[in-house]
Parts: sequence; C-alpha cells; structure tokens
Amino acid sequence: MYKTGRRPLRNVGGVAEQTAHPATGDTRIRDHAPAGPGKPDSAVVRDALGVGVAVGLSGFAFGVTSAGAGLSLLQTCALSLLVFTGASQFALVGALAGGGNPFTAAAGAFFLGTRNAFYGLRLSQLLALPRAAKPFAAQWVIDETAAVALAQPDRRSARIGFTVTGLTLYLLWNLTTFLGALGAEALGDTAAWGLDAAGPAVFLALLAPMLRTATERATAGIAVVLGLGLLPVLPAGVPVLVSALAAPAVLWLRGRRARHEPTEPRTGKNSENEEASR
Repeated sequence: MYKTGRRPLRNVGGVAEQTAHPATGDTRIRDHAPAGPGKPDSAVVRDALGVGVAVGLSGFAFGVTSAGAGLSLLQTCALSLLVFTGASQFALVGALAGGGNPFTAAAGAFFLGTRNAFYGLRLSQLLALPRAAKPFAAQWVIDETAAVALAQPDRRSARIGFTVTGLTLYLLWNLTTFLGALGAEALGDTAAWGLDAAGPAVFLALLAPMLRTATERATAGIAVVLGLGLLPVLPAGVPVLVSALAAPAVLWLRGRRARHEPTEPRTGKNSENEEASR
C-alpha cells in the first residue's frame, strides 16, 4: 500500500521500513526480519540444550546443600519450583546454614534476584511475547536464558533459545533438586563434599565472560573483596548486600577521574564545522 507525502525512512529495530517507489517517489511500509544472516533452528536448540543440561545438573548440589542446611524436602523443592534462580537459592540456604537470621538471608537472596528484573526489561523488547505469555516467561528470566537469548541474531532465534533453555533448565533443575535433597542422608556430612561451592562456581563461570571492560572487572573485584573481607565481622547474608556498594563506588571514581583529565583539543571537520556555526 502506497502513501504519499511521507519521507522515506530506514529500518529501525527490524520491524518496519518505508521505501520510496521508483517511479512516483511515494513510500510504502513493509514488515521484514532484521538484516543479517539467520541462524539454523537446530543450532539454536543445540546451544540451548547444552546450557540447560550443564547448569541444570547443578540442582543436585543445591538439593544436597539445602538439606544439609536443615530445610525439609518440601521446602527445598518449593524453593526450586517457585524461586528458580540458583544464585539466590544458594545464598539463602548458605546464610541459613551459617546461622544467619532468616530475614537477613532472605534479603540477600532477594537482592541477588533483582538482577533478573533488568534482564526482563531487555528481554521484553527482544522477545516481544504475547501479553498472555509474559507471566509464564517471567519465571524463566534468569542468567542462562538471558545469555542464550541475547546471543541470537534475530527475534525468532532468541525466542527459540529462551524457550528451550528455560524449559530444559526448569525441568532438570527441579528434578535434580529433588534427587539431591532425597539422597542427602546417604551422603552423610554434606560439608565434607564441598557441594556448597558448586552454586557460586557456576555463577562465577557465567559471570566471568561478561566482564569485558576495565570498569566491569574493577566492580567485580571490589565486590569480591568486600564480600569476602566482611564475612568474619558481619552476620551471614549482609556481606553480599554491602558488596553491592562496589558499583556506585567505581562509577564515582570513574566520574571523578574524567573530570580531572585534561580535555584534548578537537581537530578535523567536526571542529571546523563547530567554528563555522558559532
């Protein structure tokens, strides 16, 4: 359908584009997929299954750790079914195992879980799911599903990656949580196996490749120092909250450094144009 009197526009966001009619100069609007090569569905499914299976197996470690911290089988399974964010779950049972206050432990777990809200903001635009599906998809917004979806070249691949990763991980995580909690008694002293380190290890393995800039690495490093350094002096669950101060601290230092750095004179056409416009 042609519409006159409108200026031709380029594609923005891979949704629609106005192109000029070669004879009349009129414009038409057409929907199309984002530019660039697509990715085979089989490759997306393979990658998503790899992430889902690899991470889902660590639910066994959570089940064992949770049972060792004193939670019942029902409580352990309910955490995986309803919370379904491994780092927060490990933080909660770890704080409880260390004798921390339940409210403090829950606060630490909640704080770790807030990162999923930021994932959700980005994924909501990328996936553009129907409104009826969003409440169900929100349960699967975690580190792994966000990483797989954001790595895809187009919306179709992102939806497939998100769905396959979320479904695989949710089913396997809950199954291994149940088996881990059920078999905790057979293992005896769970602390002797070091399984409580499995959750943080998986989380760090996912986080490390994302630290690409000096600012990100500095923030992570300061957070680690704060979290580990305050463990002996603060109640369980509180150090992880304090370690969040690393982000504003690094940003403040970066801004202060930028203000004190000398401004280099600008040269070239841009500076000539600016001078001409004055």
